[in-house]
Amino acid sequence: MNIEEALNLLKSEKNVKFNTILKICANFFKEPRIEGSHHIFKTPWKGQPWVNIQRDKKMAKMYQVKQVKEALKKLKEGETYEKHKNPGK
Repeated sequence: MNIEEALNLLKSEKNVKFNTILKICANFFKEPRIEGSHHIFKTPWKGQPWVNIQRDKKMAKMYQVKQVKEALKKLKEGETYEKHKNPGK
């Protein structure tokens, strides 16, 4: 799965299943640290270096879907920058 496909799955912020967002985060941010009901994923940048998701019954919480979308967009910008900086890679 690439970032565009992941963002497409998160298009509707209200109707995102928790398992869907969990798989997306595990794909892009590796394995989470789990504290209670919180799944905390480390991101590759400084500032706010984590993504925190939590189950709301079978669904993901809407504000956390927004947080993951922003993290994916930031990750995409970083990939674009790296490709521009190192065109042969």
